[in-house]
Amino acid sequence: MSQVNLNEDYLKLMGIYPTMGNSRNLAALGGIVSVYYGGSLIGALLGGSIADRSGRIAAIILGVIISIIGAIFQASAMNITWMCCARVVTGLGVGAIDAVIPVWSSEVSPHQARGGFLAIEFFLNISGLSLAYWIEIFASMNQNQVMAWRTPLALQVVFLLAILALVPFFPESPRWLAKVGRVSEARTVLQATRKDGVEAELGAIVRSVMHDQQHAENNSYLRMLFPRTKSQRELQWRVVLSVWLQIMQELVGIGVITVYAIDLIQGAGFSQGEAKLLAGFNNLSYMFSVLFAVFTLDRFGRRSTMVWGAAGMALLLLIGGILDKYAQAGGSNQRAYGAGVVAMTFLYTGTFGATWLVTPWLYPTELFPTYVRAKGGAWSVVGWSIGNGIVTMITPFLFQAIEYGVLLLLFGLNIFVIPFIVFMYPETSGRPLEQIDDFFSNATSWNVFTASKQIREQGFTDYRWTRKYHDGIEQSNTDVYAERHGWANKLRRRASDAGLM
Repeated sequence: MSQVNLNEDYLKLMGIYPTMGNSRNLAALGGIVSVYYGGSLIGALLGGSIADRSGRIAAIILGVIISIIGAIFQASAMNITWMCCARVVTGLGVGAIDAVIPVWSSEVSPHQARGGFLAIEFFLNISGLSLAYWIEIFASMNQNQVMAWRTPLALQVVFLLAILALVPFFPESPRWLAKVGRVSEARTVLQATRKDGVEAELGAIVRSVMHDQQHAENNSYLRMLFPRTKSQRELQWRVVLSVWLQIMQELVGIGVITVYAIDLIQGAGFSQGEAKLLAGFNNLSYMFSVLFAVFTLDRFGRRSTMVWGAAGMALLLLIGGILDKYAQAGGSNQRAYGAGVVAMTFLYTGTFGATWLVTPWLYPTELFPTYVRAKGGAWSVVGWSIGNGIVTMITPFLFQAIEYGVLLLLFGLNIFVIPFIVFMYPETSGRPLEQIDDFFSNATSWNVFTASKQIREQGFTDYRWTRKYHDGIEQSNTDVYAERHGWANKLRRRASDAGLM
């Protein structure tokens, strides 16, 4: 919607022209964007429920069909009420899709490469985002201003129809197939997607399904949020971690930077035409940055990736905010300061793509047991919808109210999220999905360091939940080196124990 929101014909048709200096119109513009996330919140809950009952593929297909209807309504909108309703319908469909696809991917992928597989999906996702933006750029060149904003909205239907045609040929989740008793079909899927170890993995899945059947009463959104039993409290713990992680993903600022990149770059002293092109190139660099996650997410783990990613983004936003202050002051050096702001924006977006884009979507799919995994994915999208809805609603006001202070605010929020990752989130990398239950069933503390000690005291060999799992616990080279050398290497060991190295 970034280009559509700049189209004069669109703004007049919606009754919100002009937006500059008009708080009512500015609020309405943010409302049109953010109401989409209300739809995605509801759609996620519906999609998760359908995915558990009828299968992951069926839920995806339904989400695509609803998205097509919403896209048609958006492209034909004639007033603000019509557009808002169309945005809600589209959000319903996309919410269902976003809730189910990461779950399906994690269940089909081998446990050693779940992060890499989902990172490839998000590379393609951001490729689509970049393509959509450039379609908007070229459409905006149309002298017919009506077609300039309706065309990119209508073209959504073409891509959605392509997805609708292809998805039925995808394999169903082997874990869902086992859950509904179709074990032979689950074996066939595993044989098609694994090199070896099929029978061992299938056996673990079947045992997990049999265990899950004892907790069938937990399979409801209500009990996941308001628990009565110990097993339900374990699910509530996972729900809180999933929802809060997605909200934190938005707090680190990616929605501000990508959706309102043109406003940010214009504020740094560039013309609207230059800002459009630079924002488009930023999307391209964003797309390629996701490739780093393909190779690093499974190697370094979830916790380390997010902590160092937030630290790096905080530094870039701090520098960018200081430069933006001088760029907005004008003067002979405005262009130089503005170039610095753009550089920090590119580097920030790239860092986010390499670290924080994939992990908050992957992590919830690893936390939940099979019988509620789709509903767990739905709760994750609820967090994403809440975070996005708030951010997109208030950002237009922030840019007008505090200007360069927006980047400094985001700097503070990136620092704010780091302790939550360090102390609350167990490391899931390298662990089979069926093994994650060991953490939540045998720990009572939400502090992951304390929880690890509790699990160790119960005799588990896999007790270091601050670190990546390597099919067994052995002393790392960092541990041995630290024992023989000084304080600096002992510090390295502590960082390693915390999963940060």
